[in-house]
Amino acid sequence: MAIVPSPDWLNSGNNAWQLAAATFVGLQSIPGLTILYGGIVKKKWAINSAFMSIYAFASVLVVWILFDYNMAFGPKWLPFLGQPGPATGATFSLSQAVIPEAAGGMPPLTFPMATLIFFQFVFAAITVIILAGSVLGRMNFTAWMIFCPVWMTLVYTVGAFSIWGGGWLSVLGVQDFSGGYVIHLAAGTSGFVAAWVIGPRLQADRDHFPPNSLLITLAGAGILWLGWNGFNGGDPYFANADAGAAVLNTNTATAVALLVWTLMDKIAYGKPSVLGAVNGMIAGLVAITPGAGFVDGWGAIMIGVVAGIIPWLAMNKLQKTRFMMKVDDTLSVFSTHGVAGLCGGLMVGIVSNPLMLEYIGTEKDAPGVKVAGLLYGDTGSQLLLQLEGAAFIIVFNAIMTFIILKVIGLIVPLRMDDATLKVGDDAVHGETAYAIGTEGE
Repeated sequence: MAIVPSPDWLNSGNNAWQLAAATFVGLQSIPGLTILYGGIVKKKWAINSAFMSIYAFASVLVVWILFDYNMAFGPKWLPFLGQPGPATGATFSLSQAVIPEAAGGMPPLTFPMATLIFFQFVFAAITVIILAGSVLGRMNFTAWMIFCPVWMTLVYTVGAFSIWGGGWLSVLGVQDFSGGYVIHLAAGTSGFVAAWVIGPRLQADRDHFPPNSLLITLAGAGILWLGWNGFNGGDPYFANADAGAAVLNTNTATAVALLVWTLMDKIAYGKPSVLGAVNGMIAGLVAITPGAGFVDGWGAIMIGVVAGIIPWLAMNKLQKTRFMMKVDDTLSVFSTHGVAGLCGGLMVGIVSNPLMLEYIGTEKDAPGVKVAGLLYGDTGSQLLLQLEGAAFIIVFNAIMTFIILKVIGLIVPLRMDDATLKVGDDAVHGETAYAIGTEGE
């Protein structure tokens, strides 16, 4: 029989790695952040917080395959946006993957469009789930149901196309290896604006909001950490040497950041905190993300140190000032994702080593795709580009998130009423996380 399993362009190893990496990233959301959120909040909000994560994952996938994928990675429609259109056809799904506006900057991809669509979906989904961490404990679930697909369509796609899809920031030379800007800075900015527009939790919850299960929180954090191997290791789009370096750098920076954050807690408060360690872990994961495949081991260590100090100061000092306390950012997403993502993005312009080749060049293209930072001979041009990219993401996300929420607020309340907020899950969903314990704790 003259039947073969796949076309000549498909490399089974690369396809297998991309599908595995995508699954790792999906595990970060389901169950990673689902149980992390369910454990880190007060008992009365465990179900609601976990459900916000699951709902976001499902709703994003539907709009992603209907039109958002092509808005983020399809043919150019505007300098910052691709052409809307479905990613559902049999021929399209089985054809060779390509990002048409960015294809000139990478080798031909060796897996099908279906793999690329799913891989990029799990990145998109976790972004809005991270954003949810800013508004846990008071956002109206009906408003959340509307917000997720709308924000994904009008906000996320613009950042993704601009930097990853071959849009204008990509043309300028802004670098974001795996989402420090597209995902984390975007989620941190939009989450902070959402927390401000929606309003705070009940004052009693702001004053006393103990985790209902630190062990469940740690289980979610562990899934998040190891799931990040797919996050950063999958972004070269090949199971190549740079993918291995990105995975190693990810874990190195995260370990350093966790240790530094724990030390900062010990110095400031006299006790090492496991919640602090989780925050340090997250900050390290976020900060290494924009440069995971561009830096060497020393760069990863430096990024880990920065991630353990600056986001710690943002959370423990800046966000506790009287002005910043006006905004109730439940899990301090502003610091652990927004500030950490910004730090990591700027560090790309400082510690990127041009010997770290994402793709190897041949003949006139040698040595290959690389990035150089200030410490390796760059004059500061890359750092300036990183600043420009960050400024766009911050301003665009802030403005659009504000507008989207204000419009949704004309349809349904953005915040639950105080009576519902006092009860929590049982009032919102008719369900509770545990059959024992004191109500509200």
